Amino acid sequence: MLDASVKEQLKAYMGKLQQPIELVAAYDDSDKSQELRQLLDELEPMSEKISLRTEESNDVRRPSFAINRVGSDEAGVRFAGIPMGHEFTSLVLALLQVGGHPSKESEELQQQVRDLDGDFEFETYYSLSCQNCPDVVQALNLMSVLNPRIKHTSIDGALFQDEVEQREVMAVPSVYLNGELFGQGRMSLGEIVAKVDTGAEAREAEKLKHKDPFEVLVVGGGPAGSSAAIYAARKGISTGIVAERFGGQVADTMGIENLISVPYTEGPKLVAAMEQHVKEYDVDIMNLQRAEKLIPSASRGGLHEVHLANGASLKSRTLVLSTGARWRHIGVPGEEEYRNKGVAYCPHCDGPLFKGKRVAVIGGGNSGVEAAIDLAGIVGHVTLLEFADELKADDVLQKKLRSLKNVEILTSAQTTEIFGENGKVSGLKYRDRQSDEVHDVSLEGVFIQIGLIPNTEWLKGSIELSQHGEIIVDDRGETSIPGVFAAGDATTVPYKQIVISMGDGSKAALSAFDFLIRNPEAF
Repeated sequence: MLDASVKEQLKAYMGKLQQPIELVAAYDDSDKSQELRQLLDELEPMSEKISLRTEESNDVRRPSFAINRVGSDEAGVRFAGIPMGHEFTSLVLALLQVGGHPSKESEELQQQVRDLDGDFEFETYYSLSCQNCPDVVQALNLMSVLNPRIKHTSIDGALFQDEVEQREVMAVPSVYLNGELFGQGRMSLGEIVAKVDTGAEAREAEKLKHKDPFEVLVVGGGPAGSSAAIYAARKGISTGIVAERFGGQVADTMGIENLISVPYTEGPKLVAAMEQHVKEYDVDIMNLQRAEKLIPSASRGGLHEVHLANGASLKSRTLVLSTGARWRHIGVPGEEEYRNKGVAYCPHCDGPLFKGKRVAVIGGGNSGVEAAIDLAGIVGHVTLLEFADELKADDVLQKKLRSLKNVEILTSAQTTEIFGENGKVSGLKYRDRQSDEVHDVSLEGVFIQIGLIPNTEWLKGSIELSQHGEIIVDDRGETSIPGVFAAGDATTVPYKQIVISMGDGSKAALSAFDFLIRNPEAF
């Protein structure tokens, strides 16, 4: 199953095991069980600290396997399925961490996990093509290693279709805690712990209230925010970065092929690299904090104040606003009602859950056409709906799309409603803009790909915004408020690209520094 080079790399990793571990396998008569047996048979000889035995209990999913410390069931890590694809890294980390290799997460956060009081049985449904799933799987695996009262099973939704249907799982990752839905979508370890530890928000707010004013405070942790924080910190001035989710929209991006000098990478990898780069400098990173209000300084060079959702506030002499953007919704009846019940925004993540089914993609730009092409290889049929009279995607993408036999393209099609039965999507309505006729399309999934909307609602009334809600900036990145700068997808700068956001962030930070040195009262 594993090629020679992967085996050599794994063998080197297994040399880092500090404690003996045991792989406990549960097989059945399926072909997937044979694949799992082959994988585990290849893993066992890679270290003298690895042993393998067969599970006797009938109370476990098959095929599956647990990773335990020898002589102890404390590390409750179990994979139901074969963790290859994006989850192969999750497997490697689970082996190492159960075997005593330390995590790179902060000691403070790890101790918070150890201190959790209660019994927690987590189950995560994932797909092997989901780029967001490994973050969740790895976080919950680590929690189960750190705290003996936490158990975690990660489940390949494509392999356990009966469970997926029974629980009506239509988006991954989907996490259940003690049998009840806990959350869906990408979540970091910090986000999961904050949700479980009910007192964490108040403790964090109290800490934030006592922070001294910054010279540059960056709001937003995507490419623009990361770049701004690095450039500001390199000037030797006190720098903070506050973000609702470090990485922002990039964390949900699959293939990235236009970042200069990097022929190919994936969103989660780029986010991890950005965060590590920021940590190389003296930057105060305040993650999982949502900005709710901006109180500008009453005088040039005074302190600006950012109010956070947890009740705390931060002050700074200059600001770089880089809150990015999010998927735009179509705003029709049924969209919110059936979100994660057939309405989805990430074809890479959720596509495998619709294997063999009929789906629609709304949006005929590059994102929509790429989504339709990807889905066509998985689902039974794709209907692509575009509001305009023609598709807007690049010609090469349109040519590929039109070559696919299980794709129907509808232009001049205005989606008017998404409807469902028994709590999940069963179809949509669209109006033909040329004939004005309304049509129903029977399907089980709707993937919405119609662009982005800036995360600037919290700034209304305090700063000048465009008619589209973007922060209006000049050629230096300065906003309508002296000392407040902005960068990235939240601004009026055209062409929402990662490389442009990075450049914008550095420009905004340099402009903030220039503002500080030209306004001595701001220091």
